[in-house]
Amino acid sequence: MLADDRLFDPDPTQKALAMELYARIRDLPIVSPHGHVEPALFSDPERRFGNPVELLIQPDHYVLRMLYSQGIPYERLLSQAHPRQTWQLFAENFHLFRGTPSGIWLTHELEALFGVTEKLTGASASRIYEQIEAALLTPEYAPRRLFQRLHIEVLATTDPATDPLLHHQALRASGWDGRIIPTFRPDAVLTLDAPGWRQNLDALSEISGVSIVDFKSFVRALEQRRACFKSLGATASDFGPPQPTTAWLSEREVGGIFQRVLKGQTTREDAARFWAHMLCEMARMSVEDGLVMQLHPAVYRNHNPKVTASFGTDMGFDIPVATEYTRNLRPLLERFGNQPEFTLLLFTLDESTYTRELAPLAGAYPCIKLGPPWWFNDSLNGMRRFFDQVMETAGLYNTAGFNDDTRAFLSIPARHDVWRRASANWLAGLQVRGIIDREEAESMAVDLAVGLAKKAYHL
Repeated sequence: MLADDRLFDPDPTQKALAMELYARIRDLPIVSPHGHVEPALFSDPERRFGNPVELLIQPDHYVLRMLYSQGIPYERLLSQAHPRQTWQLFAENFHLFRGTPSGIWLTHELEALFGVTEKLTGASASRIYEQIEAALLTPEYAPRRLFQRLHIEVLATTDPATDPLLHHQALRASGWDGRIIPTFRPDAVLTLDAPGWRQNLDALSEISGVSIVDFKSFVRALEQRRACFKSLGATASDFGPPQPTTAWLSEREVGGIFQRVLKGQTTREDAARFWAHMLCEMARMSVEDGLVMQLHPAVYRNHNPKVTASFGTDMGFDIPVATEYTRNLRPLLERFGNQPEFTLLLFTLDESTYTRELAPLAGAYPCIKLGPPWWFNDSLNGMRRFFDQVMETAGLYNTAGFNDDTRAFLSIPARHDVWRRASANWLAGLQVRGIIDREEAESMAVDLAVGLAKKAYHL
């Protein structure tokens, strides 16, 4: 099912060069510096995956949203009662993923990891289910064994500021040599108007050992948690604000906002101003403790209230919105943009900002690196647009390589494979046009595969 020359341009000369470049980077270790795989998969050496549905369908919101968009209810997709029936339903609708990134990733997983050599259809569903189910019962498919088999050098999880990080501690104590590190994500305590904010604040106070009674004690608690994350190997923090707006508020202003929210008097304006100030505070902390600062802004979360009420968050209803970076980031960059010890990784779902804002910013400020095409743009065409619109202005070495940003563990090698093929194809195009030579193309290919990510994330 998987053609050796998949994703490469049809021009024979370029394709031949691309395949040669790809062959040099295909088997390099996987560096996964940002993602959402649960560390609990690996903390218990006896842990096993469940059935094929629990493994390939239910944790993947890309899959869920496509099926739901075709009228298939979540009640059927998320049921634990009859996994074979859910798999049959998935197989009968697998054609919906033709030509999509999810279709490419899933086909790669089925063939490369489970040896499936026939198309997934309603007719083949039962055979393929049994083939995967039998594989999952063997020791070779335990999560730790797969981590090593997939040649993963490092995997970063994303963890709330209030997470006690027990699974990361267990991983350290077990003596296992797989490198899995946490990433500090404090959004739940920075979003003042989010449901459950007060409970999250109480959890932060308890886990940090800091009695949070005002803004200053709130900051101390966050600093304590960052230090704890760093002690367990974290090299990065991550933030998902409504917009990348930054602003420095006076001590009186931010203190007043915090006191009002403690009294339950939060307004939307207060919440937005607080986020803007806290992004600056977090940049200040990054300068001091060295954690890379990632910014994943501008997503309308949980757009479908009915689905959220019934099934919770992360069900495929997060939708991108328009974004502005140049003016919004200036207060932060005015203070920290020239700091050599500060790294700010910028991501966008608004591709109109690539040429107009992000590439010029990264091409000027030493602290800024551009993250790869993210989420809805993590595709062959999304990568092509990224290469075309960013690289000429920003330069390759002001980008951060690739991260898979996935919850679905077994999709990691498939996602990195698409990136490596897209990178080889782009570099072959530059070589054909005489813009770079063969030696430069080979060096750039290795950097795109692993080198840039290691450098950007201090790995």
